[in-house]
Amino acid sequence: MHRPAEPKVEATPRKLFIKTYGCQMNVYDSARMADVLAPIGYGLTDCPDDADLVVLNTCHIREKAAEKVYSELGRLRILRDERRARNQGDMLIAVAGCVAQAEGDELRRRAPAVDIVVGPQAYHRLGGMVRRILADRGERCVDTDFPVESKFDALPEESAAQGPAAFLTVQEGCDKFCTFCVVPYTRGAEFSRPAADILLEARKLVDQGSSEIMLLGQNVNAYHGLGPDGEPMTLARLIREIATIDGLSRLRFTTSHPRDMDDDLIAAFADTPKLMPYLHLPVQSGSNRILKRMNRGHDRDAYFAVVDKLRAARPDLALSSDFIVGFPGESEADFGDTLELVRQVGYAQAYSFKYSPRPGTPAADAGDQIDEDVKSERLQRLMDLINAQQLAFNQAMVGRLVPVLFDRAGRKPGQIIGRSPWLQATHVETTPERAAALFGQTQAVRILRGAPNGLVATLEHEASGATARPCST
Repeated sequence: MHRPAEPKVEATPRKLFIKTYGCQMNVYDSARMADVLAPIGYGLTDCPDDADLVVLNTCHIREKAAEKVYSELGRLRILRDERRARNQGDMLIAVAGCVAQAEGDELRRRAPAVDIVVGPQAYHRLGGMVRRILADRGERCVDTDFPVESKFDALPEESAAQGPAAFLTVQEGCDKFCTFCVVPYTRGAEFSRPAADILLEARKLVDQGSSEIMLLGQNVNAYHGLGPDGEPMTLARLIREIATIDGLSRLRFTTSHPRDMDDDLIAAFADTPKLMPYLHLPVQSGSNRILKRMNRGHDRDAYFAVVDKLRAARPDLALSSDFIVGFPGESEADFGDTLELVRQVGYAQAYSFKYSPRPGTPAADAGDQIDEDVKSERLQRLMDLINAQQLAFNQAMVGRLVPVLFDRAGRKPGQIIGRSPWLQATHVETTPERAAALFGQTQAVRILRGAPNGLVATLEHEASGATARPCST
């Protein structure tokens, strides 16, 4: 259960800027850090220039992600020095998340301007760290421990609504130990939140106006939190419980491991209408030899079998995936197996990356690293195939009537953007007044065009002031 929030500090409001890198779970964590800091007087700002505290919530999955953080810290140091020179006040700089966890000592060496280093399992203690810094400006705080208590038990109640589509963390960490991955070292062992806490938070999100919830976890389909009866609960059962909440119209979950995609969870796609027909199911490689070296725990045939079951349960299901090219020892034949798997499965979208050695992982020490030029050439071939599949999937929607949940404004007046059931960004242009009325609503639209990264549509019903009718998928 949540602990009571600390009493709010009666003081001049301070400005907080949070920059988030990486996955949806980091987006969720950033929102919770804002909740932690609100009681001590920090309110969010969209600009770092006048922020009293800047938090970089970081990702450590790939080398370039970590280097971007160091570049940003260099810019922030200059910004802080300029503010001090103009007597415009000071700025605290904090690094949170997985880079903080993995490179705490390195951060202190390479970026002495950083005041606070806090890992993803300790950010519930961020408020206390800030108070200590403010009391003794010469101190630097580092907390990258894996505390015995769950951070979720120490977090305050959420203070801000997330909007029509919300994130909700249900599981953290991973026990799979893929040889390329830092998650077990930065996020720790698998932990699942109690179902009662998740249901309470889900109801609050709906009460605040969210009609779609994305359940998050590094290995979300390994969820095993305690249910009301004191026994472990599966993700399938949790989904069915959440789906009973009045006012909730859509459910999603990510990220899944093929080894934990059990028959009951597959069946949930058939028997739970609120569960959207879209699944991110990373495979990483199409080569059995590389999958074994990655310690994925499954082969390509096992992955195909899961895909076949999913599509039998939900014929309109769209799949996305992750791929790593240039893993140590990957031959041209191994890469060819990956291309063949992509052709056989057919993806609505996918994310592909060159292998990036992460310190401390077994694959980083392999002696048969692949040349960067080879990685780049293979990545381009894979991306060409994936992009063609994504465009074809989007173009196949043309002419269809699709229910879209509108959750953000476009760049132009009267433009509004929403999510299709298959997670496609869907752009509609109408009057500014109608666009404002559509925000947070699910409305039927007619698809006019399929673009590489989304859909262009027109409203099927333009009656002024009409309430969006319920739409099925």
